Amino acid sequence: MRKYTAEQVQKDLDALPAHYKTGDVDRLIRRYGKEQADLSALRPYILDQQQFHRIYFYVALNQIRDVNARMAFIHENLLFSDWWHTDQLIRYVAKLDFDTALSYAKDYIHSEDPFIRRWGYVLFISKLCKGHADALFPLMHDDGHYYVQMGQAWLIAELAIFEPEAVYRWFQENDLKYNINGKAIQKICDSFRISEDWKQKYKALRPELRKRGGDALEEGT
Repeated sequence: MRKYTAEQVQKDLDALPAHYKTGDVDRLIRRYGKEQADLSALRPYILDQQQFHRIYFYVALNQIRDVNARMAFIHENLLFSDWWHTDQLIRYVAKLDFDTALSYAKDYIHSEDPFIRRWGYVLFISKLCKGHADALFPLMHDDGHYYVQMGQAWLIAELAIFEPEAVYRWFQENDLKYNINGKAIQKICDSFRISEDWKQKYKALRPELRKRGGDALEEGT
């Protein structure tokens, strides 16, 4: 296993074409993977130097075969400074045992870091959430951060693919502000995997949800 310094990785990035694209970085990631590269030296820099963020996670996670060990690595490296990167980690935990994932999520959704809170929801965006709507609904709570709200909405829309009736009942019964309910219905309407009949049923709930949800949450609440 070859250990790289941050300076060496930066040199490799500098050698890529000017205005390099994601595919160029992916080729570099694959090269590091073949070398079984140790990029642990990047860890202190990834929050300040975004060019290292994706490389650090992908190279390590691609080398780890056990899903529980992958989740443990992510848990030990909750250095999420950008919302999109969190979403890229979903595929690495999709085969995790549901109860194990839920135990992590229950902590994440109360983090002071909004991107860790978002991760507590989006880590279920796969077949991992299938059949578990009733266990996941209690995770939903009012959160003033836009990207957390969108993570919640995305998960609700994913649940609606597998358990539309359960989601419909949840909309009728929850006491959340309209921010989350409204975004969730919009996500549902944007989905190609949910029927038009169900979309219309969900949209019909909007007036009551607006009335019940009251004023929108302010950012950071």
